[in-house]
Amino acid sequence: MADPKGFLNHGREVAKSRPVDVRLKDWNEVYVPGSLLPIISKQASRCMDCGIPFCHNGCPLGNLIPEWNDFAYREDWSAASERLHATNNFPEFTGRLCPAPCESACVLAINQPAVTIKNVEVSIIDKAWDSGDVEPQAPERLSGKTVAVIGSGPAGLAAAQQLTRAGHTVAVYERADRVGGLLRYGIPEFKMEKRHINRRIEQMRAEGTRFRTGIEIGRDLKATDLKKRYDAVVIAAGATTARDLPVPGRELNGIHQAMEYLPLANKVQEGDYVTPPISAEGKHVVVIGGGDTGADCVGTAHRQGAASVTQLEIMPRPGEDRAPHQPWPTFPMLYKVTSAHEEGGERVYSVSTTHFEGDEDGNVQWLHLSEVEFIDGKLTSKPGTERKIPAQLVTLAMGFTGTDRENGLVEQFGLELDERGNIARDADFQTNVPGVFVAGDAGRGQSLIVWAIAEGRSAARGCDRFLTGASELPAPIRPTDRSLMV
Repeated sequence: MADPKGFLNHGREVAKSRPVDVRLKDWNEVYVPGSLLPIISKQASRCMDCGIPFCHNGCPLGNLIPEWNDFAYREDWSAASERLHATNNFPEFTGRLCPAPCESACVLAINQPAVTIKNVEVSIIDKAWDSGDVEPQAPERLSGKTVAVIGSGPAGLAAAQQLTRAGHTVAVYERADRVGGLLRYGIPEFKMEKRHINRRIEQMRAEGTRFRTGIEIGRDLKATDLKKRYDAVVIAAGATTARDLPVPGRELNGIHQAMEYLPLANKVQEGDYVTPPISAEGKHVVVIGGGDTGADCVGTAHRQGAASVTQLEIMPRPGEDRAPHQPWPTFPMLYKVTSAHEEGGERVYSVSTTHFEGDEDGNVQWLHLSEVEFIDGKLTSKPGTERKIPAQLVTLAMGFTGTDRENGLVEQFGLELDERGNIARDADFQTNVPGVFVAGDAGRGQSLIVWAIAEGRSAARGCDRFLTGASELPAPIRPTDRSLMV
């Protein structure tokens, strides 16, 4: 363990954010560069000798948190990086984007602020990159087997890297013009600068992984043809079918899915546009959906110069303390203020959109809503609470319902779906089609980046066993494993 009295001697300190008026002028990450390292040793020392590290159970990857906390406390950054990479291919992604269910499961969190696990994690990996400790790990020998990975999000990248290191020849197919999936085009630059993706891709290229962008399996290349070319296939295409809002006025101009809006802002940062085709500049913006994607829309609208930003959520505002039905060490649904919310805007809870109103040119101008409440478990509108708010740009951030069924991938492979509409798989993450595996949101449903990486690693093990009869790759989870985080 680290300092036996660390949790008694030091309080919780987290990364410092840049002032709002400064960070709204650019798209850089919101945190002050280098602000963590001076405090991280003390923060790591707060990790206790708790006997049973429930943080392991809280993390889908099974990260060896007490071990790398101890190395960080001792400032043995190389050893800390080795322990971190033992279970996580991309800690710079999770250290910035994961909601940290490990911290909710921290034993210290029973009656004190949890260890800053996420901040320690990102400090270790950033230090490792700066020190040159992150190097390509090319396989000693090749197996002669080939694998196609469909999708280059966190699940696809994790599966590809594991299979490449096992000695297989791996090609990743991505329908977008750049590698990264939602990491690239769904996550705003101010949450994670894309240089973190770029250097991981370069590491993977050096290890032998090949990337094919601009190719959508099912449309540009038939799934049946892909299967003939490769000895195995891993589907990591995500759950990209967005939930819609079928109310009157939905057809008006200015109403967009979040994943129509956010990628364009990221493409500006990539240099593809000078200004985004969909912009919040000077407009009253309404974001429907109170989750992380909604918060990403809020922060993006602020940086584009929105006249106002309002975020709507149909559920009641969560509490600031654990509810009785969400006891430690489960992940509680708490009221959360993200960096985007710190920057302004209004958050409105327990409301439902009834319809949209537009001008004579067909552009949305107003959003009509009413307050709602749960009566006998049923969501019901409260009479007399109807009102309208200005809305010249509306983004729908209400989640996703499953993998894309329009491109023909599911039908061309002949895949079976489970009761939730996701691609079904067995304990080895193999579908009903031999040699075809599935990982991440395509098989699990909409979930977290940490689950995607864990599933990618596990699917890689199943695929490796299929190809060679055995596997030395680790398997963090089983496909039936679920948590309160879906």
